[in-house]
Amino acid sequence: MATKTIGEMLKAREFIAAPGVFDLVSAKIAAQTDAKALYMTGFGTVASYLGYPDAGLATYTDMLNRATAIAQAVDRPVIADGDTGYGGLLNVYHTVRGYEKAGVAMIQIEDQQIPKKCGHTPNRHIVSTEEMVNKIKIACDARSSRDFLILARTDARTAVSLDEAIRRAEAYSMAGADAIFIEAPESIEEMKRIGSSIDAPLVSNQVHGGGKTPILPQKQLEEIGFSAAIYPTAGLFATAKALQSVYEAHVDGREVETPLYTFHHFVEMIGFQKIWDFEEKYADLLAVEIAPAAH
Repeated sequence: MATKTIGEMLKAREFIAAPGVFDLVSAKIAAQTDAKALYMTGFGTVASYLGYPDAGLATYTDMLNRATAIAQAVDRPVIADGDTGYGGLLNVYHTVRGYEKAGVAMIQIEDQQIPKKCGHTPNRHIVSTEEMVNKIKIACDARSSRDFLILARTDARTAVSLDEAIRRAEAYSMAGADAIFIEAPESIEEMKRIGSSIDAPLVSNQVHGGGKTPILPQKQLEEIGFSAAIYPTAGLFATAKALQSVYEAHVDGREVETPLYTFHHFVEMIGFQKIWDFEEKYADLLAVEIAPAAH
């Protein structure tokens, strides 16, 4: 599937709905849809890869490994959570270079203090505006191509106020961020104010399952002033609920009632056809490889 860059889509005012992916199976399934981009959720990736809460416990190396694997497995632009940049300005520079080399299309960097926390949990603290502005400037300088975009996130709405979040968003845009992400507005009215106050591409974080932000139709988000929406939890929570149901059925001796992929469709999705094509193409060589050794 031929795809535009995220920058091209933003410039053309094409609304981007990016499903949240957290491992290679979720990424491959999401890439079978008409999604214009995918979002590698930090919350889901840390949970699925490490079994930890999203509370600053994952390292740059952990997240780079996942970002690399996901970006190389799909044919869609990947927006990837880069947390705080994993340290100071030198760390931000190194992180941006690593994510870009990995094949990520857009990196999300936030203004939380280290250790950071999931954006819809309490007790989040933020760095100064100046420190985050400097991170954005470094991030912009670190990239080798303007096609690699910087998404600046602020958690100031919860830590201070909506006024402070909007003020920071404007500063981050002026510093060179390609898009802005104000985390956890708590009403449609707040979302409308964000949309009318900031002259930059805006990303809405649509957290299913009990997040602080209202879940809105994409058309309404676009009308309010948002350019994109990420959906970090819906796929993860649906998977967790399905697994719980299936595993409990096995243990209790009940029939599995949860809808399942067929074996055929999963084999097709995961790429077995490429293996079979290889085996057909190199059948003669493989026959030699598996032939019994002569005595």
